[in-house]
Amino acid sequence: MLALDSSKKLSFNRCISYGDLVITYERHDNMKAVKVCEGAVLQNRFGVFKHSDWVGKPFGTKVFSNKGGFIYLLAPTPELWTLVLSHRTQILYIADISFVIMFLEAVPGCVVLESGTGSGSLTTSLARAVAPTGHVYTFDFHEQRADSAREDFEKTGLSSLVTVGVRDIQGEGFPNELSGMADSVFLDLPQPWLAIPSAGKMLKEDGILCSFSPCIEQVQRACETLRSNFTDIRTFEVLLRTYEVREGKMDSCQGDDGVSVGSLPCKRRQRSSEGNVLESQSSSIAMARPCGEAKGHTGYLTFARLKCLS
Repeated sequence: MLALDSSKKLSFNRCISYGDLVITYERHDNMKAVKVCEGAVLQNRFGVFKHSDWVGKPFGTKVFSNKGGFIYLLAPTPELWTLVLSHRTQILYIADISFVIMFLEAVPGCVVLESGTGSGSLTTSLARAVAPTGHVYTFDFHEQRADSAREDFEKTGLSSLVTVGVRDIQGEGFPNELSGMADSVFLDLPQPWLAIPSAGKMLKEDGILCSFSPCIEQVQRACETLRSNFTDIRTFEVLLRTYEVREGKMDSCQGDDGVSVGSLPCKRRQRSSEGNVLESQSSSIAMARPCGEAKGHTGYLTFARLKCLS
């Protein structure tokens, strides 16, 4: 996915080799992250897949098992990684992540600070956004979580773009050596208002801060703290509504002159008000409707821009 070549450019077109991380795709709700190892196999309901058959093939290849079943070998992009990673904490999903990256103005070359790391879902997307010359410094107070995240970034080829630190940002603030270096800061903390003063010191002039909070009371208190040194304070709630598109049948009636008069959910042969016979014909159309399981509230995203001193 995010594997870097010698010139530190992201490479999506290279072929699979031993040691690579591959997303095995059975269907949209059944994917798995697999490390390609010599002599190893993947066994599922479709049969046995030898890792050796994957080596040398490009990402996106369709491979077959001993029974004739198949899977797709996909590159572990941040979008797919978010769907298959180990959940050490509650994670941010694609709707919130894309919104955060856009409003943080994260582009190649930026320096981004993050606390806390958690499962590394957002960190992965931030790293791709700032690559190849930017950097993400992410902190978590939990040492074991930080170690696990560091291992994941090694697997996905992000170790040169991400530095993981163990630190209580709420209590200690960000490290002084990063003062004035950050283009943006992201906070995912239970008490973000405690870290906001330190975050302000880390930001460059006109830098942007984002705080993610599940409760509106956290948002209110964070906004009170932001008012002293920040401007353009805005809070958003991203609610994603998915639609199902399926093929359906609709009866269309035609009069004696062959002109369609719309759909009639009634008998095959009807009489219009003028007495003409209407012929009903069934046609295939695409029908869209909201999914039954709509995802609800995840959290509030509060953005603010550091005031310029001049």
